[in-house]
Amino acid sequence: LQDGMNAFRDYRVEDSIKFFDEAAESGYPKARLWQRGLSLYYAERFDDGTQQFRKDVEMNPNDTDESVWAFLCEAQTVGFEQARKQLMKVGFDPRPVMGSVYALYRGDDDAKYIDILEGLYKKGGSDAFYASLYLGLYYEAKAEKDNAKVWLLRSVDSNYGKSSNDYMTDLARVHVSRRQWRNAEL
Repeated sequence: LQDGMNAFRDYRVEDSIKFFDEAAESGYPKARLWQRGLSLYYAERFDDGTQQFRKDVEMNPNDTDESVWAFLCEAQTVGFEQARKQLMKVGFDPRPVMGSVYALYRGDDDAKYIDILEGLYKKGGSDAFYASLYLGLYYEAKAEKDNAKVWLLRSVDSNYGKSSNDYMTDLARVHVSRRQWRNAEL
């Protein structure tokens, strides 16, 4: 598992999948390998990623993050609106950012939840990172590349994005690298 995470952090996405698969073969519960699902997304193996995240949510029906990632994979294969219709229902998420992300991705009121997430971004800290990360991913799922680029770069350049050891900050850097956005203007 740790080898897979380290490979992902080192931008070796395809190698990370091999390590995660080896962890599953040696007894680690495959349905709990959410990191594998993230690697599958960046390897553009969206159907496999969808399966990974859906199995995770079956085991943990309150997992907002994996429900959202299943949506992101499905948006690449069935389109944004169909993926929205297929978004897995999960329990209440007490985290303000993730509750708002889930409502936005579900389509409750796009303008309202975009405003909420933009406000959370302005607060700084981990909220700024997660709000900008998931706004960027939302825009990418909608095929709005310019907005996606702005928000993903903001996530990487946030104080939390620069200083945290959170695996998701690594994910944001991998995302920006795979899209070759590093030299883009904000």
